[in-house]
Amino acid sequence: AGARRTGAGSGARSPGKNPSTGGDHDGKRRAAQCSFGGGNRCRRQLDGSEVRTTCWNVTSVCALVSAVPLRFTNSLTSRTEAFEPLEAGKAKIYCCGVTVYDLCHLGHARSYINWDVLRRYLIWRGYDVTYIQNYTDIDDKILNRANEEGSSMEAVSERNIEAFEIDMGRLNILPADRMPRATGCIDGIQTLIGELVDKGAAYSSDGDVYFDVSKAKDYGRLSGRDPNEQKQGASGRTADGEESRKRHPFDFALWKGAKDGEPSWDSPWGPGRPGWHIECSAMVRQELGLTIDIHLGGGDLVFPHHENEIAQSETANGTTLAKLWMHNGMVNVGGTKMSKSLGNFTTIRALLDSGVSAMTLRLFVLQAHYRKPLDFTAEALDAAASGWKGLNSALLLGEHHGEALGWSAAPGDTSLELDKQRQRFIEAMDDDLNSSAGLAVLFELARPLRALANRLERGDAIHSDDRALGSQWKLLQELAGALGLATEITAPTADGDDGARIDDLIEARKAAKASKNYGEADRIRNELLAQGIELIDKPGGITEWVRA
Repeated sequence: AGARRTGAGSGARSPGKNPSTGGDHDGKRRAAQCSFGGGNRCRRQLDGSEVRTTCWNVTSVCALVSAVPLRFTNSLTSRTEAFEPLEAGKAKIYCCGVTVYDLCHLGHARSYINWDVLRRYLIWRGYDVTYIQNYTDIDDKILNRANEEGSSMEAVSERNIEAFEIDMGRLNILPADRMPRATGCIDGIQTLIGELVDKGAAYSSDGDVYFDVSKAKDYGRLSGRDPNEQKQGASGRTADGEESRKRHPFDFALWKGAKDGEPSWDSPWGPGRPGWHIECSAMVRQELGLTIDIHLGGGDLVFPHHENEIAQSETANGTTLAKLWMHNGMVNVGGTKMSKSLGNFTTIRALLDSGVSAMTLRLFVLQAHYRKPLDFTAEALDAAASGWKGLNSALLLGEHHGEALGWSAAPGDTSLELDKQRQRFIEAMDDDLNSSAGLAVLFELARPLRALANRLERGDAIHSDDRALGSQWKLLQELAGALGLATEITAPTADGDDGARIDDLIEARKAAKASKNYGEADRIRNELLAQGIELIDKPGGITEWVRA
């Protein structure tokens, strides 16, 4: 895969929480004259050093004047609602993390890329974002894997946490501000369970503790399920014999009694370990408080996990858990749901190691709306690779030729047309994170920049009009950073054999020219041109190619 640059516009990361933007620019729309000399265009850019080291190279921009507010689809109400955080200009976000028993797959890539873009966009819009994501490091799946390997729960968890962080880094996903582990939150988990028991909303049964769903207000409102429609195993991740210990099929385990050979912790109900659902409720409360602005996850977590989180948190705390619930759609492979049992399961690592660039995968994900199913096919990935090659070429233009073009590091003047492009991007992303429409703005900005890059690669002279494209390149760079698209030294296609095929044809053309078979040489050039490949002959018998 291509190496990713971490210069300007790359989305380079530094750990830690982004600073508050402060002042009057708090991420809310203001119909006021701009104090930065832009008329009705209210824009602020952090200084270069702060952007690079603290805000992960995400430019912070005040909202442009607009009649339509920033809005997202709330899974709880099935409506698209204006984003109104608990505290103006701030956003407290919790994202359900991975159960660390195996390598992450394309479903994880899709989810975490989408939520990385949400986070980056809110930062870019001026919000002070606190982003928490957990690790589930105690679970039946982890214990089963440890038994299969003859290792321990800790060994399996540590190995896969390290792999997760490597995979997320390759995808240019910002690290969460904090990533608590279930095993590090046992005291908080037990405190929360104790409160539920004291309220009569949980009961002990043979060493286990279960939540009584009949005590929850409006249980099922997130998923639309009726608890009166009894179904065995409905609470998710049930163990052998567990159903007989529950009062109702929808009741779910908060605490599981210890079993021989399994790790356990002492508790008022006997030795044991946490259930799956309770850990997130405890970690939300520990890290962010009783109520948060946004709770994130995949569509597969709506039931039972998020439904049960709501039930236990709101019963214990007596208040709303999250104002907004957002869920991403699932990944299909060739129209069929991705699963290990069907043999169409692909890990992030295997895909990237096959030669697909990380930014090609990110672009592929962002071309679909986050709530819609994403169909993974070779053809779709090829199309994303071609699209990214063009964007990457445009983004690299300033890095490779900026000095010669006279594009200084200081912000350039922007035209009314560029202001309109920025506004189009904002309107698209404000509309329930419509990344597909946002990308359309990037492709439009990139078109003349890509043409200029191709001209300069051919050795053409710089024209006076080319210097005026500096502001357009800077805007493209800025918007790409808001989407986490980082320049790559190379942008390979999804098909690793494509470059080798082109190189073979170039060698055949050289041989034809050497034998003075110019007709064959022209035929090869025209054949490649018809496929969108332009050949560039340089001194010394060197021939390079670019996508036209």
